[in-house]
Amino acid sequence: MNKSLFMRATLIGAVAANFMTGAAVAQGVSYEGKTLRMIIPSGAGGGYDAYARALAAHIGDHLPGKPTIVNQNMPGASGMIAINWSYSDNAPKDGSVLIATYNSLLVEPLFNNPQAKYDPRKFEWIGSIGKQQQICLSWHTSPIKSIEQAKEREVVVSATGATGNTAVIPKMLNTLLGTKFKVVTGYTTTESRLAVERGESEGLCGHSYSTLKASNPDWIINKRINVLMQTGATAQEGLEKVPLLINLVSNPDDKKMLGLLAYPEEMGRPFLMPPGTPKPYVDAMRKAFDETMKDPAFIADAEKARLEINPVTGAKMDAMIKQAFETPKAIIEQASKYKGE
Repeated sequence: MNKSLFMRATLIGAVAANFMTGAAVAQGVSYEGKTLRMIIPSGAGGGYDAYARALAAHIGDHLPGKPTIVNQNMPGASGMIAINWSYSDNAPKDGSVLIATYNSLLVEPLFNNPQAKYDPRKFEWIGSIGKQQQICLSWHTSPIKSIEQAKEREVVVSATGATGNTAVIPKMLNTLLGTKFKVVTGYTTTESRLAVERGESEGLCGHSYSTLKASNPDWIINKRINVLMQTGATAQEGLEKVPLLINLVSNPDDKKMLGLLAYPEEMGRPFLMPPGTPKPYVDAMRKAFDETMKDPAFIADAEKARLEINPVTGAKMDAMIKQAFETPKAIIEQASKYKGE
């Protein structure tokens, strides 16, 4: 090759290399110098706020450019305002927002809730920090030590409203298993736990185990409770010997119904990005989320705040949601009878 041809080939190669580098930069993601928002569906304080702020404090370290992340509480209608906003045209589609949501909202469109203006299958799911399965418990002084014994006599349990989990789940157990829980409503969440300590009620049924570990760790550490049953598809860490409700029923339709009700609990503490967010931003956020779940600094902060880490990936969440939306209509109608708030 003569000198002229060599120089020409070199020039063409350099131009091609520059074009490919430019294309890579265009397809890449950098948050350098940018500020992202963490949208939180509740007011300050409480479980979801704590989980979202813990994630916001660390996930930026794993994003390209290490952006600043600010927290924005968007409470209202039990989280419905925030998730409807996330689905609307008002939510930025440029990768600048990460949204926390209540897992219970993921089934509302299935049950034709007119307030649910979103399709969960169209969100970009980033991941979940931990599960939020429910337990049924009795106080350590109670002779009721198992779910079988709760079939033998009346067991008073304290609850919040008539449609809350602490009222719905014990009534569901009475129907499906033949237990004899008597539900006393009118308590706040904190008061319902105090009622157990004071002896006003014998236990709680339909209370989040992860929340209990954060709010009343002494109950678990000092073995002050008997855990009778747990919801969800798989046993929670530390409750491997506690029976799963789904394994206590034999009717196939009942199992399918309980599986549908359990799927939001498996999603636990979910995070999403609005529909239409470009895939490179979604991929970058998913990668950052997965890395944050293994970050020693994040894990240390979570342990201090007694936050449970049992992550679910965004890809797995996508698959779970699609499967839930394939549930036969008859099973959905059956499940709607037992759906709490």
